[in-house]
Amino acid sequence: MNVTQPGSKLETEPVRVTNRAGGSPFVLLCDHASNYLPAQFGTLGLEPSEMMRHIAWDPGALPVAAMLAERLDATLVESGVSRLVVDCNRPLDAHDLIPAVSETTSIPANEDLSAEQREVRIALSWQPFHNAIEAVVEERMARRQPTVLVSIHSFTPVYRGSSRPWQIGIIHDEDRRVADPLVAALRQVPGLNIGVNEPYSPADRVYFTLERHARSRGLPCAMIEIRNDEIADAAGQGKWAGMLGGIFSRLDPLWSNATTDGQPAG
Repeated sequence: MNVTQPGSKLETEPVRVTNRAGGSPFVLLCDHASNYLPAQFGTLGLEPSEMMRHIAWDPGALPVAAMLAERLDATLVESGVSRLVVDCNRPLDAHDLIPAVSETTSIPANEDLSAEQREVRIALSWQPFHNAIEAVVEERMARRQPTVLVSIHSFTPVYRGSSRPWQIGIIHDEDRRVADPLVAALRQVPGLNIGVNEPYSPADRVYFTLERHARSRGLPCAMIEIRNDEIADAAGQGKWAGMLGGIFSRLDPLWSNATTDGQPAG
């Protein structure tokens, strides 16, 4: 069962970097871009329909990220393997790095893995994804290019029976350099229900990729979560990419002349 997002990437790519030399200060990350299962893992014991669910990927996140990257002239780094094989947005010691249960669904092939089996999965997907981000960031810092990391995710309208009213959530820790102006801009959009550290916060262990690559270097960062029913089709994806693209374009001067440690200009 090799499920992929149409038009996303070649099946053999565990990670893809688009527009590596982009001129924008923004580097976009999509940790859960794909629901692809390499053939060696079979079906993980799941029906094909399960791989279309949020447990396998973040539906809609990649098209939004790709359109946003094109509009901004930003670099995009995306994972090419389902989060059910290994979750690239988790530290290696996380209990759900390779989840035996995702939400309420058992993943039979993820139970009782040996250390060797875990290492195979890490080497296949997790390590290439983080190596790619590391290389992009190091290259930008070497040429003293201002760098702001933004990860793009989607979330379910209902989780374990609880409704989630926010159409978009902005996730941040104590570094609010990106989150504050982004939230302020979103609050100017009529009728938009915005979550701040909703439906997740860094306390939920969802901030790992940004902690590893941005926070460790003092670079500005934030995480965007869009409710996946908002971006279930091309029209919704285009709407959100356009809205966010307009906001980020207006915020660009904050960062385009910034120092390499991410301090805003002026």
